[in-house]
Amino acid sequence: MARWSNNRICMSADKKLEKFIVDLSQETSFHRVDSQKLKCGFGLHGVCCKLCANGPCRITEDAPRGVCGASADVIAARNFLRTVSAGSGCYIHIVENTARNLKNAGLAKNELKGKKTLQRLCDMFDIKGKDDHDKAVKLADAVLDDLYKPDFEKMTLTKKMAYAPRYKRWEELGILPGGAKSEVFSGTVKSSTNLNSDPVHMLLHCLRLGISTGLYGLTLTNLLNDVIIGEPEIRMAPVGFRVIDPDYINIMITGHQHSKFSYLQNRLVEDEVIKKAKAAGAKGFKIIGCTCVGQDMQLRGAHCTKIFDGHAGNNFTSEAVLATGAIDAVISEFNCTLPGIEAICDELKIKQFCVDAVAKKSNAVLKEFTFETRVSVFDEIIDGIISSYRSRRGVVPMKLLPEHGNGNSLTGVSEVSLKAFLGDSWKPLIDLISAGTIKGLAGVVGCSNLTGEGHDVLTVELTKELIAKDMLVLTAGCSSGGIENCGLMMPEAADLAGPGLKAVCKKLGIPPVLNFGPCLAIGRLEIVATEVAEALGVDLPQLPLVLSAAQWLEEQALADGAFGLALGLPLHLGVPPFIIGSELIVKVLCEDMKTLTGGHVIINGDAVESAKILEDIILQKRKDLNLP
Repeated sequence: MARWSNNRICMSADKKLEKFIVDLSQETSFHRVDSQKLKCGFGLHGVCCKLCANGPCRITEDAPRGVCGASADVIAARNFLRTVSAGSGCYIHIVENTARNLKNAGLAKNELKGKKTLQRLCDMFDIKGKDDHDKAVKLADAVLDDLYKPDFEKMTLTKKMAYAPRYKRWEELGILPGGAKSEVFSGTVKSSTNLNSDPVHMLLHCLRLGISTGLYGLTLTNLLNDVIIGEPEIRMAPVGFRVIDPDYINIMITGHQHSKFSYLQNRLVEDEVIKKAKAAGAKGFKIIGCTCVGQDMQLRGAHCTKIFDGHAGNNFTSEAVLATGAIDAVISEFNCTLPGIEAICDELKIKQFCVDAVAKKSNAVLKEFTFETRVSVFDEIIDGIISSYRSRRGVVPMKLLPEHGNGNSLTGVSEVSLKAFLGDSWKPLIDLISAGTIKGLAGVVGCSNLTGEGHDVLTVELTKELIAKDMLVLTAGCSSGGIENCGLMMPEAADLAGPGLKAVCKKLGIPPVLNFGPCLAIGRLEIVATEVAEALGVDLPQLPLVLSAAQWLEEQALADGAFGLALGLPLHLGVPPFIIGSELIVKVLCEDMKTLTGGHVIINGDAVESAKILEDIILQKRKDLNLP
């Protein structure tokens, strides 16, 4: 009998998942959220400071300044800048490792699966080479050289990647970033004890971090991965718990660094390794996607059909995936790997491995990935996984959920595959928007969390409201995992769209929500927006385009948001960041930002109200462009 009652379980937009969790004996985040429902008001408002031993200081009406004299505006700005700096640092870690992996692949003359992307980047950056491997090394060096510049030396690739009108505006505002790693360092220093006390200056630094995060940590990471692993191809794929096949040795992957798994993907389908699996009693190995790295593998699933069974779910689905008992090992390499999985792995004898020390879990075996040791590291991991399979299968009970998810979600959408689908031109999309058949584009991006009335509830309900208003939704992030498991990425979801969008979807056989994959793919959405704006001859803030990170979760999400604001786009958040104790910061982000970059923040936790606000913005942009 389950230990938990319905009224203590966090709700989910995914009702099959919710019911599964209700019946679990294991504790998950869905249970713990109830014990954490009482929040610290000072923390929520961002007006608690613990930077020095005089604190923690809390700002109230009776105590409007900390011991050092810092006001609510200063304290909230320091906290916000530290958060954005940490989020940016996470993404820069990812692109740095990806560039190093590309360089090593070039030096070792390994197969490069995305040669079109390689040439596209070399053309963009004016890189010449004697062959593709030489080009790959030079491309990687160009990226790494930019990342390692000091903050007073501007990165050189920024101008080559950025949309010209945006670059000009960033230059005017003085927010062009220096070396990306140095910008993170500077953000941390500025927000330390008794240093910067100018809230607006700190917010401008957040925009600098947003630009380097977006163009390097997001856009370039995607494109470098395309070169290493292969470009996305549009296809239909199964999603949800149904992708778990108990006849195989199942490996769940979590994190954001897909290039670290490229060797493992290939190794697990080699005859020698399959024989080991069969000797243990399994048909072979399968990789089960979870969190953003799973979505990235799903995006490129056409290149790994033999080993990748599909994407099971997002970050807050991972505990339930493990609780099925059908997962034999977890390999993690970055964030979205919840500490809550540790107790479940221990109870169900699931072996944990970590290939990047930044994501080390307390009970995981650290097998740090380096290009030079990849063969021995992954062979040791494979042997450990087989040992885990032998010791747990037949001992640990399984609770499969084969009806969860669906069998035909559209995936593999990228700026290249979507444009190819439209006939190698954005004109068909532009024509549909110009005619009003599609009112505009809405990027629903970012994380999944357990607020907004529950797991993915606000995200899914907002998406339904947007497509009902004839807005084509493009998704990227953990939010995509919830949306696809709820069926909105199936062609049949066209029936939920407004009349114009529904007709388009029915004609093309596509869903009204297009899945660009992991949170990194926010960079792909930026490319789509830039190319459409360029085709129309307008700047990004003029586009009938809005963003929503309805259920943002992590520091990385706020770095993403800073990128969206730097691009000049309206950004909806269902949950406010921890800044509302500062009237100044709220005013800058929600109002004054319009005159700086053209973007602004909208905070609203109601799906219907939020959709109406975003629709009104789209309609005003259409009016300004003289569209019907």
